[in-house]
Amino acid sequence: MIQESLRINKILDLNKWKRLQDSLATVTKLAILTVDYKGNPVTSHSSCQAFCQNVRKDPELLPYCQKCDSRGGLEAVRLNAPYVYLCHFNIVDIAIPITIDDKYIGAVMAGQVKLSDPENGKDLEQIVTSMNKSSHHIKANNLKEYYDNIPTMTYEEVIKISNMLFLLCNYIIEEALNKNLLVEMFEKAAGNDEGINISTILPGYTIKNIESIKKEMTNAIAEAFLKNSNDSNVWTNSVLKPAGDYIYNHKSENISLTHMATLCHISPSYFSRLFAKETGENFSSYLARLKVKWAKQLLEVTDMPIAQISDELGFNEPGYFIKTFKKFEEITPALYRKYYKENQIEKEETALPSFYGPHPFLREIIKQ
Repeated sequence: MIQESLRINKILDLNKWKRLQDSLATVTKLAILTVDYKGNPVTSHSSCQAFCQNVRKDPELLPYCQKCDSRGGLEAVRLNAPYVYLCHFNIVDIAIPITIDDKYIGAVMAGQVKLSDPENGKDLEQIVTSMNKSSHHIKANNLKEYYDNIPTMTYEEVIKISNMLFLLCNYIIEEALNKNLLVEMFEKAAGNDEGINISTILPGYTIKNIESIKKEMTNAIAEAFLKNSNDSNVWTNSVLKPAGDYIYNHKSENISLTHMATLCHISPSYFSRLFAKETGENFSSYLARLKVKWAKQLLEVTDMPIAQISDELGFNEPGYFIKTFKKFEEITPALYRKYYKENQIEKEETALPSFYGPHPFLREIIKQ
């Protein structure tokens, strides 16, 4: 049996994890669900597609979905890597194992997308096929409108996103575990009326190391989230393209118009004219608006302090960041986060119960 301390719901704050999961689902266009080592959901689904919702409501089709989950999960555990496969309706799904010291503690089940370049995914395994293909075909036709609305992405995008989720999820889990172990050590030392000496409890660590753990975790989330956000340079003027690419790839820098003009090999005045024609506003206003947009994403998905978000997005100091944010949103960053979280809690409380039952994968592993 897995030790109680390694249960995923003991390691993570599941409310915060669900907010991150929701944001990742929005950014990646994938439906995402987190399960424990038994295959039982520990979160509700994020962005579940209407087609898959209706398929899982059908008592004849649901077992096929569960078999896909089971086989996909087993393969992911065996490989200790993301396993990308096709479900019984040829929709792409991903099983992402979460492990600590080679111990399996849960998984992130993602997917519900179609390939825009199916020729590149010809090696993907359809791990379950229907025993009654004619019935399957009829049911699929009845849901064709929903099926046509399933988002598409390239095979390369699917692989990159699955690897990103694998690294991000396991990093966050490991850092959360490290933090929990540190807290446990200090509580034990304090309970024994011992003088807490970090050098004897954890050689090589300092109080500063411990204080930086949360910052490192939020930095990792910020970096992964912003780098994989679904916005990108959409400017049509090829002369401005180097500047646009630089802005989107260097979100933490305080970028100047002069530097952008140099990258484009034109004068600052000519850059300003081209930029205003392309975007409809001046450079400083556009950049500020864009950074406020990214700030809102970080406020929604992380508990990162306002000062740290300011630093992550290249503002000179927090006061200027707050002033800029308020200019565009008419409230401060702190109030934006407060209202956003209250709204999310209200949505969760009024949401209908999920119709998803326990995912049966790994039953063969956990039988005792």
